[in-house]
Order: sequence, then structure tokens, then C-alpha cells
Amino acid sequence: MFRRPTAAVAAALMWVSLTAVIPASALPAAPVHAQEQVLTWTADNDITRYKSAPTTAAAGVTKIVFENSEATGNTTGMPHTLTFDTATPGYNQDVALNILANPFDAQNGRHEATVTLTPGKYRYLCTIPGHGTMAGEFTVTAGDEDTTAPTVTAEVTGRKNSAGDFVGEATVTVTASDAGSGVALVEHEVDDTGFVPHTQPVRVTAIGDHSVQYRATDRAGNTSEIGSVSFRVVQPPSDSTPPEVSADVAGTKDAEGRYVGKATVTVTATDPESGVRSREYQLHSGPWTAYTAPFEVTAPGSHMVHYRATDNAGNVSPEGMVAFTVVAPPGDTTPPSTSAVVSGATNPDGDYVDSATVTITATDPESGVDRVEYAVDGGGWTAYSSAVVVGTAGTHAVRYRATDKAGNTAAEKSVTLTVVEPGGDACPDSDTRATVIIGQDDTGVPNTDTGNGCTVSDLVDQDGRYADHGAFVRHVDLVTSDLVARGVLTSREQSAIVRAASRSDIGE
Repeated sequence: MFRRPTAAVAAALMWVSLTAVIPASALPAAPVHAQEQVLTWTADNDITRYKSAPTTAAAGVTKIVFENSEATGNTTGMPHTLTFDTATPGYNQDVALNILANPFDAQNGRHEATVTLTPGKYRYLCTIPGHGTMAGEFTVTAGDEDTTAPTVTAEVTGRKNSAGDFVGEATVTVTASDAGSGVALVEHEVDDTGFVPHTQPVRVTAIGDHSVQYRATDRAGNTSEIGSVSFRVVQPPSDSTPPEVSADVAGTKDAEGRYVGKATVTVTATDPESGVRSREYQLHSGPWTAYTAPFEVTAPGSHMVHYRATDNAGNVSPEGMVAFTVVAPPGDTTPPSTSAVVSGATNPDGDYVDSATVTITATDPESGVDRVEYAVDGGGWTAYSSAVVVGTAGTHAVRYRATDKAGNTAAEKSVTLTVVEPGGDACPDSDTRATVIIGQDDTGVPNTDTGNGCTVSDLVDQDGRYADHGAFVRHVDLVTSDLVARGVLTSREQSAIVRAASRSDIGE
């Protein structure tokens, strides 16, 4: 028998209905060229591949044309999307394009957008749930429009003395950008030793005066002028004083000052001369461990944490120590929280037709849920592992309870429901016209009874509430597909009904 769409199907349909056509105005602005490149994709009734798609293009401003219309062979009203992949490694990810088109939309299935392509490979695909694999890629080669070299800068950072010299070391970071074809390579050289790729900041530690040169090259082959930064690295002042180091213990304490459940240890060190190089801690007599962030001690019992720090001159502080006790949290005496939801197709009286599904939920934030049980009517308790389906006609009570890992059992609860046999008149105000009529459009398709007193027109439900016109068309497509599968309609009759729904203004 026919069932109205489940919540999951309805959510999927809503996702499709809310997919907006992205106009060119919503995409990044691009300069206008006298001869604009045009790339065209087309789609038809096939849901496994695009009818046509480009394989190559030139870098630069490009008009994207996506047509999914009757003219390109789409005779069913099936929507398709053209989406550029911005997540898969190995492909260009600088163009966010997501166009939804169908033959009956405001543009009759033909959409345009303007983007800027850069050299490399782009991957495109259809993103509507339920479609087959509609994907492909095209290669963009560097055009001759980009004649501007990248912009490149360098920044020198580090601890300075009063004269502005860097104490002990300096770090040089080179940054480049290119609005045309994009940056392909960034290079640097230290003190005329030869250019090398700049893949991470450069650390210069040699005492004396230094010069770092830098440059960048874009994908079109344009190389920037060589830039340069100069600086001096001086010897750190003599430091024979170790760092000052301390530790703090935090957490929830009981009346005796013990930490309940866990204690968090934070180690802090300072050194005003050469600076702190590292911090370490040792739990009991275990190995020394590099300290990078506060750490937790959770094992019940007494604990000792030793700690120390080393400065950049190699001075190591005396060991410090903190002692504390961790105790287990008090026992869990609170039972789980439970609830149940009943779902299924209902008649006008609120009774469940054919069957009802009971979904039970239990939560326990302390020790956690150990088991959930249910019982139907006077039956015995049964372990709950999935939703319970009640398919026997009559009024039923489904009882349920849950027990946590500390042994606490929740009070028994129950839900009452009534199941009725299929049949009768599920659509008392049925549309009994001889043919299916949508708006003023008579499809000529016989308006037969589909079961339970509901006609084809009743299931089309043109007086229902829809988010937009597309949502109504997709609802009609889903309903009639089910009727074709059940042998109520032929594929030709379904196509006539879907076309009439597409031509209507329902939902607008």
C-alpha cells in the first residue's frame, strides 16, 4: 500500500528543493575581456553522465553555460546540477560553482555564470542525492593574458635588543601572491649562497650581518624582481641563571582537599635573559616528558609530579615537586532518562494503518546505559536493539525501561497505540473526478482508486503545502514512481502527470 514519504526522504527532497541556482552576481567579480571564453555542459534524461562537457580550457575569465532542457534531450523534467569539486586533493579548488537546472525552471534549464579559471585540473560532478555518478574533469592551460609577476614580501622576526639587533637568531618568512595565474614557486637565498625553494620560514643563527634575497614565479612564468632584507644577529648576553619554574594543580576538591576524579597540572617557566627553551615533568619515578600543555592525572591515589625547565643558554632549573591525591568520584545513583516515539501511517482517526513503529531512547551521563528493555502488552521483558514494529490489529501498550552500568533501573514507562487493518476509506474527502486534473490541466490519465479509497489525485495532493514549485514537482514524481512500481500507472501516464505538475504554478 502507498505510504507518504518518510522523514528521511522528505529531508532529502527538501535539500534538493533548497539548492539554489547561483547567479553570476554571486560569484567573484572578474575583469571583462573582449573575447570571453565559453565552456558548455549539457544534460539529458541520463543520470549517469553529462550529455556533453569540455575537456580543456585556457586560464582566465570564462563564461560557464549549463543547459539541462528539452532542447538538450531532457524530456522527464529530471533536475541536474553542475558543481565544481573544492574538496578532493589534486584538483584546483578556487572556483565555487553549484548550478541547479531543470527544463521547467525560470530559465528553461539554461544557466550561465562567469568565473576565473587558473592553470591545472578541475573536477566537476552532479550533487543531487540519488543520482548516479555524473562526474568528469578538464584541464586548464596557462593563457597569454597574465604578464604581471607575483607580489612578494619578507618579514624578519625574533627577539631584539635595544639596538634593534636580533639576539641569538632571526626568522625570515617570505609571502607571495598572484591574482592572475597564481603563484607557482617562492625562493630565497641567504647571504648569496644561491636560491632554494622557500617552503617554510628560514632560521638564521650565525652571529653577524646577513642579507636574505627572495623572489616568486607565477604559473604563467612571470618572475618578480628580487627583494632583500638585511639584519644583524648578535650573541646572547652571558646567561648563567636558570629559569624560574612552578607548577599549579587544579580540579574539584572534596572536604579533605583531595581531587575528585582528576587533577590538572600546569607547569610555568620564565627566563628574562636567554629565554626558556623547554619544560619537562616526571610523574613519580617515570621518565622525563616534554611539557607542551596542561595534563591530567586521573588514577585514584597519591601522586608526585616533578618538573624543571631549561633556558636557551643551557641552564637547567632545580627540580620542583607538587604532591596531591586523586579519589574516585562518588557512585552513580541516578537511573537513565528514557523516552519513546511512535511513528507510522495513520488514518483520520489517528489509528496506525497496518503497523506502528516504536523507537525507544535512553541516556545516562554518569555511568552510561547498560541495557534497554521493552514489553508488548502482557509479554515478558525483551532486550531492545532496534525499533519495535507492532503489526497486530488492536490497541496495544508498549512498556519500556533502561538500566545504567551502576545498576540503576529507570521507572517503567509505556505508550499506547491502536493498529487497524488496511482497507476502508483512508481518503473520505476523495477527489473522484474521472481523470487526474492538476490546476486547469487535464492530463487524461484515469483517476483510479489506488487502495484504501484514495485516488491518484488524492496522492498527488495539489492542495498540500510545499516549500516551492520544485518541491511540489518532486513530490508528484515520487508519488507517481511508487504507483508505477505497484502497477497502478504506466510510465507514459506518470510522464503526463509530472509534466502537468511542472507546467502548473503550485508552490509558487
